[in-house]
Amino acid sequence: MTRWTNWAGTATAVPQRVHKPRSTPELAEVVANAAVEGRKIRPWGSGHSFTPICVAESDAVDLTNWTGIASADVSTGLVTVRSGTTIKVLNAELDHLGLGLINLGDIDAQTVAGAISTGTHGTGARLGGLATQVAALEIVLADGSVTHCSADHRPDLFAAARVGLGALGVISTVTLQCEKAFCLSAQERPEPLEQVLESFDELAASNDHYEFYWFPYGSNALVKQNNRLPAGAECQPLSKARQFLDYEIMENVAFGSFCRIGRAMPRLVQPLGRIASSSLSSRDYSDVSHRVFVTHRAVKFVESEFAVPRESLHDVLAELRALVPTLENPVMFPVEVRVAAADDIWLSTANGRDSAYIAIHQYVGMPYREYFAGFASIVGQVGGRPHWGKMHDLDASTLRERYPHFDDFLQVRKEVDPAGVFTNAYLDQVLGPVS
Repeated sequence: MTRWTNWAGTATAVPQRVHKPRSTPELAEVVANAAVEGRKIRPWGSGHSFTPICVAESDAVDLTNWTGIASADVSTGLVTVRSGTTIKVLNAELDHLGLGLINLGDIDAQTVAGAISTGTHGTGARLGGLATQVAALEIVLADGSVTHCSADHRPDLFAAARVGLGALGVISTVTLQCEKAFCLSAQERPEPLEQVLESFDELAASNDHYEFYWFPYGSNALVKQNNRLPAGAECQPLSKARQFLDYEIMENVAFGSFCRIGRAMPRLVQPLGRIASSSLSSRDYSDVSHRVFVTHRAVKFVESEFAVPRESLHDVLAELRALVPTLENPVMFPVEVRVAAADDIWLSTANGRDSAYIAIHQYVGMPYREYFAGFASIVGQVGGRPHWGKMHDLDASTLRERYPHFDDFLQVRKEVDPAGVFTNAYLDQVLGPVS
């Protein structure tokens, strides 16, 4: 048997069978056989979800042999990619075609299917998450049949499956609406937190991509503003030496050392946090879009993230800032704040409302439950919706109140997987048992 563990070590599984299909027909046969024999099946991506969403107790589908671009139309920007392809590989292959994704998060280790299925997003007040860039899906359903869905064909399945949690079938291919490759200018600088909060709404609206990181116990935040350069503009990236110093040495080696010291001696976390906040540096450069969006993360952590209505952000942050000093155990990692536009995807965290995302983290091995529970209570007062791949304790009864199309999703689930072939304990928690 193969033991599986996710990236953060927060979920493990020892499935009875691991299947590694190399084609859609192979994938369909795997699913059909499992259904006929009454076995449950879960697809594996790269294990970058912090929740046990991928845990397979019976059968697992490992998609690492089902990768690459299947077809591309450079004139329209429509690219069909196999579901096991990581975003990192996809970015490289799109580069060769002179194309790029409209928006990305800052981690590229996820598979395309895993990223859209859990609601992965970047930042941008006028832009949605990765799933909003999906034009069509090919899905293997519980009976082994292969179906396509889009806004024009099976629109209800499309509205559900773009952020489908792997609960509706195994995605075989994803067709993405890409665009011509573009350069982003990047401005990163430390600013006093109070100043950042005061100007947040204005700067989130006036920049293509805006976010900030706040280090608890520090007075500064790291602000990131990314904006598109005109077509044909020449990128001016950081030198290799500066990239290595800033991203590998400072953000990974040095910060990782701070974290290990803080875990060993918690009384030092607050002064270390103040040092980290005060040592933030400024950077101005431009590069191909995905090289600006994505940052290498070598220091492991656990994470909880909620989407809240944009208008509630300041109140939520005020309560979070009041919570941190009261915690029994100190916080080693920064808080990340991003934004996204409303969308129409049923289980998207931004469904029907412009959203602000607040992500809290803790270094692996350090206590986090009191912190995460307090945060969940704060965001719960404004109808916060948890990222499906990040840690939370909410169940179906609570989530139904926060998603207007929750029951629509369950109806589609009942139609395409009436026997619950694709369920597991996490899906039973957040969606309820298949009935």
